[in-house]
Amino acid sequence: MIGSMSRKGNGYDNACIESFHSTLKKELVYQTKFKTRKQAVSALYAYIEFDYNRLRPHPTLGYETAHRFEQIYKKNQVA
Repeated sequence: MIGSMSRKGNGYDNACIESFHSTLKKELVYQTKFKTRKQAVSALYAYIEFDYNRLRPHPTLGYETAHRFEQIYKKNQVA
């Protein structure tokens, strides 16, 4: 995977990640008072890996979850 950088000050260059950050902040960061950095990192991991990737359907993935989309993709690569 190759990382990309958008032009400075242009959020539209990377709309998908801007949307993700907005969702992450609304659903986790602004709702939680973390006592330690370790607690914050653990909560972020759990949110992304379980809630965001396994439960939330994504319009850009045909309304599949990211986890399910990856499973379908891998299955189709073998076939």
